[in-house]
Amino acid sequence: MTETLLTLGHGYSAAALARRLRPDGWSVIGSTRSPEKAERLASDGVEPVLWPGDGDISGAIERATHILISAAPGDDGDPVLNALGKRIAANAGHIEWLGYLSTTGVYGDHGGGWVDETTPLTPSTKRGLQRVDAEAGWQALASAHGLPLHIFRLAGIYGPGRGPFSKVRNGTARRIVKEGQVFSRIHVDDIAQVLAASIARPDPGAVYNLCDDDPAPPQDVIAHAATLLGVPLPPEVHFEDADLSPMAKSFYAESKRVRNDRIKTELGVQLIHPDYRSGLSALLAAEVG
Repeated sequence: MTETLLTLGHGYSAAALARRLRPDGWSVIGSTRSPEKAERLASDGVEPVLWPGDGDISGAIERATHILISAAPGDDGDPVLNALGKRIAANAGHIEWLGYLSTTGVYGDHGGGWVDETTPLTPSTKRGLQRVDAEAGWQALASAHGLPLHIFRLAGIYGPGRGPFSKVRNGTARRIVKEGQVFSRIHVDDIAQVLAASIARPDPGAVYNLCDDDPAPPQDVIAHAATLLGVPLPPEVHFEDADLSPMAKSFYAESKRVRNDRIKTELGVQLIHPDYRSGLSALLAAEVG
């Protein structure tokens, strides 16, 4: 049977995985609720299915050998688990790999300290709590029906179209400083290679942190982007004076350094971009190229 990946919520990370797998002969089906996005998926070689909507999602699940769930949970829980959990469980016999994209936000705030996959889950934000519940729901379904579930906890994602350069160029970037604040990050190309490595080495029940080797304060990343562009450093603003949106403030509610040893030792991954300096340089080079 042809290896077929079904992505439930064909977003930024899922698209990167599709680009990595398709040259190796994979078929990729991507779900979207937007007819306009469905047309774009088709032009990229991804078979679109309108879901939620009138697309044949049952047929897509029956054809899939591998499923990636990247839709975010909301106030009503995980939308994929709620709507499709039973259908996915009914097809457990031919599903070789099931991946769920979560977040390192499940660990909560550690005052800049280190966390790994064994750290207790103590989220301090609503989004983190929703992800903990979603992880538990998928783990329960997998345990009950023998689904080969793998959970991936993603740090802050950046990559093409999601870097700091545009804000630095247009003068809207700021170096927001909060004492002791540090974030972990991951380039989308490394997300794709970790997911592909897991597909090649399935280990049902495994949980992986996806981040680079260099947790750093956010103001350092902005400063480095400005240096690469050869422009003056954006202004430094203290967190208390930054007038951030509630969403932006929530990112600063937690500070931690995330370990990534497991993706290296168990999946043999060598990061393409082991730190933000490498990742930003590659983004800028791709723009110029």
